[in-house]
Amino acid sequence: MANPTSFPERTIEDRGFRFDRLIIQDVDNTPVIRINAQDIVEQEICLFHESMRSGDEYIDRLHAFIRAGMEKRKPSPVVRFADGEYAFYRCSLHCNGLYRQAESEEAIRKAMPLHVETFQMLAERGLMAPLIFPGNFRMKKGLFSFLCRSKGEASAAEFLEFLSCNDVPLTGENYLPFYVIYAYLTSKTFADFMDGRKICVVNSTFSRDSCTRWFLAFSSRPIITFAEIPASYVATRWMSMKEEVLGRIPPDTDLCLVGAGAGALLVCVDAALRFSIPAIDAGHVLNMMNDHEAKSKGPRMFTLRKSDMSGRSPS
Repeated sequence: MANPTSFPERTIEDRGFRFDRLIIQDVDNTPVIRINAQDIVEQEICLFHESMRSGDEYIDRLHAFIRAGMEKRKPSPVVRFADGEYAFYRCSLHCNGLYRQAESEEAIRKAMPLHVETFQMLAERGLMAPLIFPGNFRMKKGLFSFLCRSKGEASAAEFLEFLSCNDVPLTGENYLPFYVIYAYLTSKTFADFMDGRKICVVNSTFSRDSCTRWFLAFSSRPIITFAEIPASYVATRWMSMKEEVLGRIPPDTDLCLVGAGAGALLVCVDAALRFSIPAIDAGHVLNMMNDHEAKSKGPRMFTLRKSDMSGRSPS
């Protein structure tokens, strides 16, 4: 087993990663920065693999991954990880932020073996998108400073230690910057590709009219269905609800868009495996599609376009 204390440093120095600015064509973060603390702009700097030169290359890579998953009918899960998940994987109830993720630390510990097993499947078959930027993964005097510990929160560096301790590799092949998913799902490229395809929204809430209008803004007309999932504790109670939720997904679905908080890892991987399709942890973008952006406490980085602050105009 790898030495967890040295893994973050090896990730940067030995595995071909670097920090660089995530620039994606026509994305405008200015309105988000204006209404948040100015230090949010630091999140435009993220971890890149040496094989990738730009944010647009990452968008192209994600699109190719989704296209291949749909056309070849192969399991293709894509999952994001940020502060809530980082707290969950250190068994902290700080994971309960906007949503109720866990009943107790003991519930998290009991669910952890399933999460670790599912992480290993994600690393092998899918893409993982942790939020890693200098503010939550910072080097100081040659060592890593875990800046969030004083607040009881987990850092990205600690999350990478968790992966290493559980033999889950983060590589150029299975890594994606967190915000690339948001930028892709709010793009004309994605909407155009989904025209006429069958999308299943796996979420606790759903507005067919709002989702239909979202895609119509791009002149796209997918066939949208809904598989309801509980609003709480998916991360700790997934095995008790798995068959019921997956049973609501039409078998001819082309792609799932999932909103399940820290449970999205389990839902995305199992849905992708069951139906041999892409399953994307859409999170905040589902709130946008459902006209429930307030549930996310306002707009998020890399979801707005220069031509239209709603994020719905063609890019």
